[in-house]
Amino acid sequence: MAGQRAGSILNIGVDRYVLRACQRHAAETVALCGPEPWDFGPTVPDERVRILRVDDTSSPESVLGGLHRAGLADHGFDAVHTGEEWSLVTAGLVARSLGCRGIDPTVALHFRDKFLQKLKVRDAGIATATSIVVDDIHDVDHLADLKFERSVLKPLSYGGTGYTGVVSDFQELSAASARWRARNLPQRTFVLEGFSTGDEWVADGVVFDGEVLFVALGKYGEPCLTSLSQQRALWVRRLDPDTESWAYELAGPFVQAAISALGLTNGIFHMEFFHDPDTGELTFGECAARRGGGLTQEEVLYKFNVDLAECGVLSTLGIRPTLDIRVRPETVGHTHVLGRAGTLIGYPSVSEIRDLPDVEYARFEHPFGTQFPEGFEFIGQSLGLVLVSADSEAALAARIGQLRAWIDERLVVARPHMTFREHRNWHESHWPAEEVLGGRVYTPIQPNDGGY
Repeated sequence: MAGQRAGSILNIGVDRYVLRACQRHAAETVALCGPEPWDFGPTVPDERVRILRVDDTSSPESVLGGLHRAGLADHGFDAVHTGEEWSLVTAGLVARSLGCRGIDPTVALHFRDKFLQKLKVRDAGIATATSIVVDDIHDVDHLADLKFERSVLKPLSYGGTGYTGVVSDFQELSAASARWRARNLPQRTFVLEGFSTGDEWVADGVVFDGEVLFVALGKYGEPCLTSLSQQRALWVRRLDPDTESWAYELAGPFVQAAISALGLTNGIFHMEFFHDPDTGELTFGECAARRGGGLTQEEVLYKFNVDLAECGVLSTLGIRPTLDIRVRPETVGHTHVLGRAGTLIGYPSVSEIRDLPDVEYARFEHPFGTQFPEGFEFIGQSLGLVLVSADSEAALAARIGQLRAWIDERLVVARPHMTFREHRNWHESHWPAEEVLGGRVYTPIQPNDGGY
């Protein structure tokens, strides 16, 4: 997508794919980086990208303060862009303050607030679950007389199915309230919405001047909430526009209608909705004005030759993306790989995984020494991710299962809550000691015997 280049872009976040696109299409990029990604160690292009440190990239005060301190309040940016879920409304407000291009703050709000989002979609005549706002999950006594059936309880604005569960009556709602209150969960405003059934589909796409230019449909191996509640790794398969053209014919108008209802005119999106295989009916779930998580970027690029991050940057700059869609015939999907409770000591290298059959891409999200909890509370709490191709849906599912098992067998994790004696015995069972000139030389043996 070479061609027109803007002068200067302000990007909230340091996503490497986004910054690569900024570097291609802007003469200058200022990227705002918060403490967590800085400590993680962002990969930043060497030229024409300036990193500006701020405390909170989701706070307009923090962002504007950082710009003023750097002498950039009157810099004359062409656009403000973000690929971060949490910074979407902030990007709109900052763009308005600076007088440049960027997402409308009210539109951004409707992509963040799950209650307002469903109101917009429902008012447009699109099927979606009914919902009510729980103002404070720490205090639900006033809802004791509320009559509802099986429902999903979730934070008003979050991601990755985080802190989400199913409740069927007030007693279960009250128990969830007590649990989150005991945890002192900072998210206090929740939504209680009807439970949707069917296969859970995704749509990752590009919109410009209100028209959906491209959409890549996918299907989760099982619904996100099921993966979370059963503590299983999530995986997704891309639907093929040639062999599964019926799905694109069915979902295309639905996706366009939902995007129009939510008011997104330029940008990229990640939508989740439910498909009833018996009736063919579609029910809206959620939609974000950024690309999907996991390996969505890599998966769509591999399957369709579409760079979603670049499309997002171009759209924000007001440049219509030129798409060179080339569909690979293989069945393509990606899977999360789970860790195990305890301290991560070792895992196979990325190059070892890449050398395995059918693996197209892999990465680990956590370094050695990471402490994994007894259970994960949102989808993104995974050890790593693998992109896989196969000849069919069944072959893909089987291969993903084999790869997960292969990696898990090679994990070395020190289980939690061991005494010093147990930890020492565990260590020497994996790395037996030999006396050499009064010192100790440790020789690794095959890991994971005994389950660790």
